[in-house]
Amino acid sequence: MFTGIIEEVGEIINITHGAKSAKLTIKGKVVTGGSAIGDSIAVNGVCLTATTISGDIFTADVMAETMRRTALGRLKAGSKVNLERAMAADGRFGGHIVSGHIDGVGRIQSMVREDNAVWVAIEAPESILRLVIEKGSIAIDGISLTVAYVDSSSFKVSIIPHTASETTLLGKNVGDEVNLENDVIGKYVEKLMNYKSDVTEKKSGIDMNFLAQHGFMS
Repeated sequence: MFTGIIEEVGEIINITHGAKSAKLTIKGKVVTGGSAIGDSIAVNGVCLTATTISGDIFTADVMAETMRRTALGRLKAGSKVNLERAMAADGRFGGHIVSGHIDGVGRIQSMVREDNAVWVAIEAPESILRLVIEKGSIAIDGISLTVAYVDSSSFKVSIIPHTASETTLLGKNVGDEVNLENDVIGKYVEKLMNYKSDVTEKKSGIDMNFLAQHGFMS
């Protein structure tokens, strides 16, 4: 589990492509510190497993399913990426619950400065937007952000200077794709609210006659 508070901006050193998969080699001085092979590291919000670690370099395998569902396939050597290690049990929970399991890909629609902040509008599919609420949380490329506006085709977040300097978001261009993860609590609530059982409810065989026959009633 992650918090969406980015620890550092790393760099893609190399990408080796398979038929549908990939292996990423990534430089990250902070996230490699104290990490071991098998640990989870979020790369632009995607939970990946470190398969090798050498100094400040680690590698991670990306399966075909992850390539299909995320924007990792658009990365190239030299690309900057947001990095975060899995949350320590004794750490502060500064963002929101982020699983690192991407729900879909959005596209930057516009960037507009307002005083010390920048409004970023993200065009997203209906499958994402139905779980986006104003003042709710969403992870964009792994960054925990608060939704300030939402309509039928897009949503907006406002980026403060600290977030701008510590992440890659404002280094992107209009039209660039970003990984999106909805608030996991919203996903569970939606599932529970819309759940319909396919199992026919069995009628109980316990009634007043049953209780009398078995001595529970006089």
